[in-house]
Amino acid sequence: MSVIPLVFTSGWASGINAYAVVLLLGVFGATGVSDEVPAALQRTDVLIVAGVLFLCEVVADKIPYVDSVWDTVHTVIRPVAGAVIAALLAGESGSLPEVAAGAIGGSTALMSHLVKAGTRMAVNTSPEPFSNIGISIAEDLGVAGVVTFAIFNPVAAAVIAAVLLVLGIVIVIFLASRIRRFLRRRAQRREEKRLAGAEGPWPPG
Repeated sequence: MSVIPLVFTSGWASGINAYAVVLLLGVFGATGVSDEVPAALQRTDVLIVAGVLFLCEVVADKIPYVDSVWDTVHTVIRPVAGAVIAALLAGESGSLPEVAAGAIGGSTALMSHLVKAGTRMAVNTSPEPFSNIGISIAEDLGVAGVVTFAIFNPVAAAVIAAVLLVLGIVIVIFLASRIRRFLRRRAQRREEKRLAGAEGPWPPG
C-alpha cells in the first residue's frame, strides 16, 4: 500500500506538534505496534529528546503569548520535521520517492502550522487564559488520536487530517480581524519598549 496517506497525516500532525509525532511513532515502532516506523525514530536518544521537548511544548503551548512566541520559533522547525519524518517513512516503505514524500510532509506541516499559529494569535486577543489551555489540550488529543489511528487505518486518518486542515484554514480566515488585532498589539508593545529604551533612565532628582 502507498505510504502517501501516512505521510500526509504525519505532516499535518507535525505542523501542530512535531515532537508528539516523533514520540508516538517511535514508541509504536519500538514496541512492535507498527512495522512501518523507521529505525531512526525508534532510537532511545531520539525518543528521550522528543519526550523532553514535548513536555516543554505542553507547558509553553498553554501560556498566552508564550504560545505565539513558541510558534514563531517553530515556523521552520515543524515543516522541516514534517519533511524529515515523511522522507523516513517513504524510505522505510519504498513505495514513494523520499524527495516527493518530504515535499508532501513539509508543505502539509507548514500549512497546519500556519493554521495553528493564526488561531493562537486570535485566541490571544481574549483576556482570559482558559481558551489557550482548552485549545492546546484539544490539539494534543487530536494529534495523538489521528496519528494513532493512522497506524491502523492510514487512509481514513488522512481523510480526517485533510478535513481538519480545511476547517482550520476556514477558521483562520474567519478570525482574520482578531489576528490583525493581535499583530497590532504586538507591534505597539515593541514600539513602546523601543521608546522606553531610547529615553533611558530618568535623571536623579
